[in-house]
Amino acid sequence: MSTMAASAHVAPVQPRSRSVKALSAVNFFLADVRDGLGPFLGIFLIGQGWSTATIGVVMTIGGIAGMLATTPLGALADASKAKRFMVGFCAALVIVASLAILFVPTLTFVAASQIATGIAGAAIGPAVAGLTLGLVGQKGLAPQLGRNEAWNHGGNVFAAAGAGFFGYEFGLTAVFILMTAMAAGSIVAVLMIKPEDIDHDAARGIEKKEGQDAEAPSGFSVLWKSTPLLVLAATLMLFHFGNGAMLPLLGQQVATQAEGSGAPTDDGTASTNTTTTTGENNGTVTTLPPGQSKPGQPAAQPVSQPSSLQSLLSDPVSYTAATVIIAQLTMIPIALLAAGFAGRRGYFLLLVAALVALPVRGLIAGLWPSPYALIPVQMLDGVGAGLLGVAVPGLVARMLKGTGHINAGLGAVMTVQGIGASLSPAIAGVIVSHYGFSAAYLTLAGFAVCGLVIWLVSMKKVAAACAGD
Repeated sequence: MSTMAASAHVAPVQPRSRSVKALSAVNFFLADVRDGLGPFLGIFLIGQGWSTATIGVVMTIGGIAGMLATTPLGALADASKAKRFMVGFCAALVIVASLAILFVPTLTFVAASQIATGIAGAAIGPAVAGLTLGLVGQKGLAPQLGRNEAWNHGGNVFAAAGAGFFGYEFGLTAVFILMTAMAAGSIVAVLMIKPEDIDHDAARGIEKKEGQDAEAPSGFSVLWKSTPLLVLAATLMLFHFGNGAMLPLLGQQVATQAEGSGAPTDDGTASTNTTTTTGENNGTVTTLPPGQSKPGQPAAQPVSQPSSLQSLLSDPVSYTAATVIIAQLTMIPIALLAAGFAGRRGYFLLLVAALVALPVRGLIAGLWPSPYALIPVQMLDGVGAGLLGVAVPGLVARMLKGTGHINAGLGAVMTVQGIGASLSPAIAGVIVSHYGFSAAYLTLAGFAVCGLVIWLVSMKKVAAACAGD
């Protein structure tokens, strides 16, 4: 009898376990879906004859649409029990929007596509956060967030490597096909999550006491009355003000250096090898190709060919792909370590470490103007992003526990941090044009320091939400 009772008690756990595994697959496949075509969009549109200014405008339109939609879509994720449908529908929307660009690359279609992609990406974040909380609850949230982030970053590495390989072999059309396959995979994975395994009250942060009905959600005023939430939003806005332009600047700096005729040297400058001779009779100056000597003179020394690594670092496309892969590979172990640390020590020091990583990253990029700086710079990017991916949803869930508006609060924080991320490239571009890349990196690092100061000064106000289990 006791054995039968024990088996009856254990049996319901297995389906939820399968749903949690399916959630990991959802995070893996969504890695290449949330941002649509991402950096490949600009490459494709340039091939269609678009100007960089027009490309920037349509991408900005999509970014603004996503930023404005994040908070209301977070509220929808709280209120709706169709969280699986939200994720699947948004993945399908990204497929349609991206394929529309491939077949009809007109201004109207591309702008509409970017708006749809921005809104879909804004909905996916809160919906996945709600699914996670509904499946594992508050106690299991920190370790599951670590697993979510690890699978997501693994998906990003897979997608970046696949896009690079298939794009090189078969052209940009292969990138569209790869993203469509990833989106289809996310739809299949989300359908494997069983609806009955999702506690929708827990998913929005409503606490239920045994033998009592669930409490009613608080009013939305709780979002701007929560001092810890406001502190977190302000801190992250300054962090993303410093972080938003860092990776684009690295690619732009290499592209600028690549305009020279030589491969980059260790100090980041392009080397050139030319031989200049002066005519004996008429005084004219003749510039000879590298490695060629004047007739009748000893042969010039052969030109040193750049290594394969130098060639990689001098190519903007390869360089950008390398930055993404280095950062994402770093994020996987960092996210798993952060989840374990959060369970034992809480979230405060995790955020401190993420905020410290960005100024150090800016100092290295600003004081070491070399393509080889991408390794420590992007590893530090992986540290910061890996820590924040675990800390931010976990902190919001604790700050708004019991209010019923956890996903709306997460959307609000994402909206505020999006303001910093949107302004960062514009400010950095102005600084580069007047003072150079090094000054821009150091200025971006300064914004992150300001965020760190706000977080440290507000330690007492956020201490309760940051405490360990």
